[in-house]
Amino acid sequence: MKLPRHVAIIMDGNGRWALKRGLPRVAGHYRGAQTAEKVVELASRWGIEYLTLYAFSTENWRRPKEEVEALFSLLEEYLKSKRRKLEELNVRVRFIGRRDRLPKSLVELMKQIEQESKDRTGLKLYLAVDYGARDEILRAVRKLLESPPELLTEESFRSYLDLNDAPDPDLLIRTGGEQRLSNFLLWYLAYTELYFTETLWPDFNEEEFKRALEEFASRERRFGGI
Repeated sequence: MKLPRHVAIIMDGNGRWALKRGLPRVAGHYRGAQTAEKVVELASRWGIEYLTLYAFSTENWRRPKEEVEALFSLLEEYLKSKRRKLEELNVRVRFIGRRDRLPKSLVELMKQIEQESKDRTGLKLYLAVDYGARDEILRAVRKLLESPPELLTEESFRSYLDLNDAPDPDLLIRTGGEQRLSNFLLWYLAYTELYFTETLWPDFNEEEFKRALEEFASRERRFGGI
């Protein structure tokens, strides 16, 4: 099967999954973190080169303070507990998005994980934390104005963006039934194949992942040509 080099995922539906079961929303986020772990392992095992997961958006700050704090605590707990697993899988980890608004302990941990994994040669995992595509483009323009290149091209502009060392996603998966991009990777999705599923993220499993990859493999990509 023709596999995508780069898969991006909007992990939607954690809160709804929990509410359907009479659980607090944070329980859905914990279950969603387990799903993310499994997806990273599958992508690594199947030979996908790049995986980008939308963990926390710039718009997520609008959620209740308690939920936001729980999300950051969960992310920090997850990263600490899975460092050895990521090493075993030979996964290189990078974080995209803003860091100036995140808890200092989380930012320090992110730096440590990026540094310790920088020479790994397996799956390249990107976690989008406090990320918004419009914010990313504005930050890139500000950096560009500080030191403009002699010639501005798509390639030179891309060097100012967060995801500057990865190819554009071949496949974008969104769970949870919504069919929108939600300010995710807008610069990079010009010719990305989109796959939407009603499955809530905590229920997204190996079979669902395979269906998305099979759907991708069945499509003909012409990139504007014939």
